[in-house]
Amino acid sequence: MPGLKEIRKRIGSVKSTKQITKAMKMVAAAKFRKAQTRILELRPYAHKMHSVLTGLAGTVEKGHPLLEVRPRKKVEVLVLTSDKGLCGAFNTNIMKAATRLIKEIQSEEKELSISAIGKKGADLFKRKDIAVRNSWTGISGRISYTNAKEIATDIIENYTNELFDEVILVFNEFKSALVQKVSVVRLLPLADVAGAAEHPMTQDEPVNFLYEPSQQAIFDALLPKNLEIQVYRALLESQASEEAARMTSMENATKAADDMIASLTLQYNKARQAAITKELMDIVGGVEALKQ
Repeated sequence: MPGLKEIRKRIGSVKSTKQITKAMKMVAAAKFRKAQTRILELRPYAHKMHSVLTGLAGTVEKGHPLLEVRPRKKVEVLVLTSDKGLCGAFNTNIMKAATRLIKEIQSEEKELSISAIGKKGADLFKRKDIAVRNSWTGISGRISYTNAKEIATDIIENYTNELFDEVILVFNEFKSALVQKVSVVRLLPLADVAGAAEHPMTQDEPVNFLYEPSQQAIFDALLPKNLEIQVYRALLESQASEEAARMTSMENATKAADDMIASLTLQYNKARQAAITKELMDIVGGVEALKQ
């Protein structure tokens, strides 16, 4: 059984850990509120842009390289994780889903390339000796539209140059402070927009808009922009999910520290009581020995 000094030392250590986890929870809560606001404000914009594109797709005459559906020979998997840990199963769930997807693609005997957003995913692929085509790290907590544009530009260039025929993104979609859902989304080709172009929507009373400079020019400009918005939205979804997961994880760690402190305190009191009882027994035994 550990001594009183060792138990006191462990109690002090757990109390220090509790202060750290409590502070981290408060920091994560502040970051979460900001991240939640950003993603909730972006979603309507992303939905509206997609609506405009699908509406234009049925009216333009010329297609676009991003809509081109080629034979599925090489697939790019883009895995979005965090740069830091201490966020529960946030990264683990993403990597499990990404690993399943990679195995499925390999079982179909397709060529595979992998890109990673976030240090945790890049490090894991490196430890498993899995080649990573490109990686972006150090953007968690300070996401900007520039980051999304850089990633989207890389994807667009390689897709149009036929380096790969399909791009799939794996990320955590934010649902609530307690729920984050791993989503697997096909970024390219833009199937929804391509479908709208092949099957234009019919309306009983069509609305005649005026387009400047032209419908085709607007369509060609918005398609790459739409991909940037999709990547940007995924980054913000992931950021909100990460901070929510970290907030929950730190709250659970703080509660676990409270339970451990209570258990150690009880153990300390029992050990202290046993030590006092032993000392009393020694005193009583000494007194009895003197009487004899």
